[in-house]
Amino acid sequence: MIVGLTQIKGVGYMFANSIINNLKIDSSLRIGNLSNEQVKSIENIIQNPSSSNFPSWFLNRRKDIETGEDKHLITSDIDFTVRNDVEREKATGSWRGYRHMFGLKVRGQRTRCTGRKGGAVGVAKGGRVLPAQAGGAPGAPAAEGAPAAEGAPAAEGAPAAEGAKGSTAATKPGVENKQAPKTEKKEAPDAKKT
Repeated sequence: MIVGLTQIKGVGYMFANSIINNLKIDSSLRIGNLSNEQVKSIENIIQNPSSSNFPSWFLNRRKDIETGEDKHLITSDIDFTVRNDVEREKATGSWRGYRHMFGLKVRGQRTRCTGRKGGAVGVAKGGRVLPAQAGGAPGAPAAEGAPAAEGAPAAEGAPAAEGAKGSTAATKPGVENKQAPKTEKKEAPDAKKT
């Protein structure tokens, strides 16, 4: 009986135990063996526990804001009432409402180490740093009509500047450009002599 009654949302172990004691039902009895009158009396107590001399501290909704009376909510009424309470607090702009709005803890718990949202906190590893391009900000396109800077790639459709060898050229003699892969010209294989 006790385990079966606690499967109802809003009925805990102590509430189920007190219902059984109040109705003088055997706690070891299986729910399927109850008579129709016993089932109706259990339903009446769950829906209106104040009629059965239950103390007010036993109920889960005391001094309801709208009606001011003590209630005991079950099943989907619990979720509906909690959702309405949170929305009312947000609308009034109370401190609890602000905490609910931003998804923070509401009841005074610490938030320094728990309740964190988002990714891990720490130092991000740095990626590879690209070398700076000569002449201007990196990634900026060359101005129209202006010759491309020495060593910088020519703009699309514009002729290559004098002294620039291809799209990537070494800036100083004897220094190789690390951005451009080395390309070596391969000679054609000798024709086999017969």
